[in-house]
Amino acid sequence: MTSNRIYVVDAFTDTPFGGNPAAVLPLLHSGELTDGQMQKVANEMNHAETAFVAPMNGPEADYSLRWFTPTVEVDLCGHATLAAAHTLWEIGSFPTHSSIRFQTRSGILVAHQEGEDVTLDFPAETPWEEPLPVLPEFLGTPSFTGRNRMDWFVVLSPGIDIRSLQPDMGQVQALGLRGLIVTTTPPQPTPYDFVSRFFAPQSGVPEDPVTGSAHCCLGPYWAEKLGKPSVLGFQASQRGGSVGVTVNGARVLLHGKAVTALEGILKCI
Repeated sequence: MTSNRIYVVDAFTDTPFGGNPAAVLPLLHSGELTDGQMQKVANEMNHAETAFVAPMNGPEADYSLRWFTPTVEVDLCGHATLAAAHTLWEIGSFPTHSSIRFQTRSGILVAHQEGEDVTLDFPAETPWEEPLPVLPEFLGTPSFTGRNRMDWFVVLSPGIDIRSLQPDMGQVQALGLRGLIVTTTPPQPTPYDFVSRFFAPQSGVPEDPVTGSAHCCLGPYWAEKLGKPSVLGFQASQRGGSVGVTVNGARVLLHGKAVTALEGILKCI
């Protein structure tokens, strides 16, 4: 493989070294790397996600987009989609302020710019009620447990300090699916409608800093509970980051910022 530029973009933040970092590798064409090579690159980068984008220039999509954790390919990723769109605009591969259509494992996803924000048009992943196979001890007594097609979803009682949770990653991994979303309302007045954390050791990511795809679940849940079409969430990881969500039927709009933290050359795999 010839040398390729690779970028690390901090998503859902406007501050370098905040939000959620994703590696982005723009490819010349979709067959440039095998699945195994992409997985090796993602493992080498060792971020929650590495995004691989390749031009399509077809009637339905401008680019193909795939997401890999250090260990697996995933079906949906918000922060790496935001990072990919930000990179394509920044390096001049796609016209600024023009919407980018991505062909993905979750269908066509669209990214466009609104001022300093990037808006992603994603599928809503509303949770349904379902008990966890085994309730991890660190969760206490949740007020709601459920899941969607990807993740387990747990709501804690209001007032609980979600930052104080000390998850047992072995118990989380035993749950299966992609990961575990834990959420509640803030313990004190803040600009945010809800707070959350996301754990996915079963996907090679013990705790994800800011998870766009989790907000495809969080947004619809809290919008219904709070009676608001648009909600603002804060993911309370060590890095932290905010995600705005507008619910539009079977779709959600995710709103956030991004900043490029690193540019390098991938010489070989």
